[in-house]
Amino acid sequence: KKGFSKEAEVIPQFGVNPQIFKKDDVKCLKKELNPENKFTIGFVGRLVREKGIIDLLDAVLNAGFDSHLLIIGAGPLKSKIIERTKGAGISHRVKIIDRVPSLEIYKYFNCMDCLVLPSLTMPNWKEQFGRVLIEAMACEVPVIGSNSGEILNVIGDAGLIFKEGDTNDLSSKINLLINNEDLRIKLGKKGRQRVLEHFTQKIVAQETYKIYKKILKSV
Repeated sequence: KKGFSKEAEVIPQFGVNPQIFKKDDVKCLKKELNPENKFTIGFVGRLVREKGIIDLLDAVLNAGFDSHLLIIGAGPLKSKIIERTKGAGISHRVKIIDRVPSLEIYKYFNCMDCLVLPSLTMPNWKEQFGRVLIEAMACEVPVIGSNSGEILNVIGDAGLIFKEGDTNDLSSKINLLINNEDLRIKLGKKGRQRVLEHFTQKIVAQETYKIYKKILKSV
């Protein structure tokens, strides 16, 4: 739109180490976080409006909430989430952890049966990448994302997409995964493969190196 006409190269903004982010047995941690062993819906991110956390809470309640909600993140909406869950009488099925060390977060992804990134486009912001998506995908956790910003391009055909802000659509996607174990396994494996093909640190480094070589040849 601003008249740039030269060739452009696109490199993923983030990459993961697939030796760290991978499927792992974390039964003890999952039992600690979710004693009732309910289907675990995960969210990792800032507890702010644009990340869609309230939409996720509404969607989970609409879905019947025979599940466990694991929220990892801090922010100004935490008190509202606690108030809403108390009012709905489901506090015992919601776990909020303010923060987890970066080298430990893979364990928490492995406690999830799905990860949801329900980002909302704002006048001055839209989801630029969604690093938690590739971290979950690398752990073979099926992902659900809104159609905000780059989420579509990150997930590709390796997860489910819903219309941002549409809590009924999100509820239906959650229920689809709750009731279809084969689909969860299929998307988990496709997600892992997509990360290995596009979003590892090695691939990001290789693509960056190629561009610098191309630039050096042109000068």
